Amino acid sequence: MSLRNRIAGSLFCLLGFLVLWFTAVHGQQNRAQARELKNPVPSDAESIEAGKKSYQRFCASCHGPKGKGDGGLALSGGTPSDLTDETWDYGSTDGEIFVVIRDGVSSDMLAYKEKLNEKQIWQVINYIRSLGPAHQVK
Repeated sequence: MSLRNRIAGSLFCLLGFLVLWFTAVHGQQNRAQARELKNPVPSDAESIEAGKKSYQRFCASCHGPKGKGDGGLALSGGTPSDLTDETWDYGSTDGEIFVVIRDGVSSDMLAYKEKLNEKQIWQVINYIRSLGPAHQVK
């Protein structure tokens, strides 16, 4: 292997490492910021009902009618999250859930910022909270 190819390979590896490092640091900062977001929409019967309607339209096909992860239409063939259990891979605060819905996290869980406005996302969170364990972090 020529010196030029070794240098190019080394630079490529270094660039890859830097991209991964930046992504990890940036992701931690975003998650910390998301954790601090508070739901401005009161969790009352009206917002829960509005959230249920949005959930049924945009979420139930993957997460199931009761949020159990049994809707069966994950876009990339993954397993949709059970929104009623205690395991929340991307955070369990309202703010973290808001960011997941708004920005997406994978090819299965896409961003919904073009389909739901902020109030609707908060209403969906209120509805999801009505399905799951009472001790989930808000």
